[in-house]
Formats: sequence, C-alpha cells, structure tokens
Amino acid sequence: MKKLIVVNGSMGVGKTSTCKNLYKSLDRSVWLDGDWCWMMNPWTINKDTIEMVEKNIAYLLNNYLTNPAFDYIIFSWVLHREDILNDLLERLHTSEYKLYKITLTCSEESLRDRMLFDHRSLEQINNSIDRLQLYQKMQTNKIDTSELGIEETVEKIIKVIS
Repeated sequence: MKKLIVVNGSMGVGKTSTCKNLYKSLDRSVWLDGDWCWMMNPWTINKDTIEMVEKNIAYLLNNYLTNPAFDYIIFSWVLHREDILNDLLERLHTSEYKLYKITLTCSEESLRDRMLFDHRSLEQINNSIDRLQLYQKMQTNKIDTSELGIEETVEKIIKVIS
C-alpha cells in the first residue's frame, strides 16, 4: 500500500531540508512542497488564491497516489491547523494509502537561530515562533529537531513510517 507522508511544522523547523533528503532516501518516492504552489508574484493571499492552491495540491497528490511508479508520496507544508489538512485529504479521490502525519518542531531558540542564519526577517521569525504552539495541539507524530541534524531527522521519520 502506498504511504502518504505529510510533514508539517512552523517556518524554519527544517521541513524543506528534511524532505529534500527524505525523498532521496526512499525508493520510488516523490515529494511535493506546498510552498511551490504559492510561488507567484505578487504573492496574494485571498479566497481565490487559497482555493486555487488547495486545488492544485489536491490535483498533484491525487496523480501521485494513483501513479504506479510511486510507493511513497511526501507532502510538506506549514499546515498549522488540523482542518486545513483534513480539507486537503477530503479532496483525494482514493483511500488506498496509509497516512503518516509528522510534525517537525524545535525550541524557540533553535528556531530563531536557524531563521537568522537563513536571513529571515524579524516579522517572519516572530510569526513562526508564535505558531509553534499550534502544532502541539495537532494529532501528529512530533519530532523535535532542536538537537538533530537533517540525516537524524530523516532516520526518525523512516522509523515512524516503517
């Protein structure tokens, strides 16, 4: 059975770096970063663009899930509320997969250091820190990346999905 691995977490916790390595570690895998669907100029968040992005994500996930070339479908995005993920999952046309929900988290200090290193703005850093608490309420497997490198984080995810 296919495995849909949803990796969420606040900006700066390491979703992109982790998933970039995770999909390379799993044979017959594909990775979709939800942020790719938001690469637009100007970056406009309104009802129409939100609906478009969610439809595009669902379309891609549906195609990956029904393509026999893939056993692992990795989807990463901030997904700070359970209802956003549930709405996306309801748009999937198949139930022939096993779902793994994994939240990457870290300490405020670690998050601040990482985001400063990535030259993120103070506003982005504060928004990300403010959202950290939202992820603790979600029904997901939590992995604290504060003291972990990318490869160690990937190993922990592989243990969860094995």
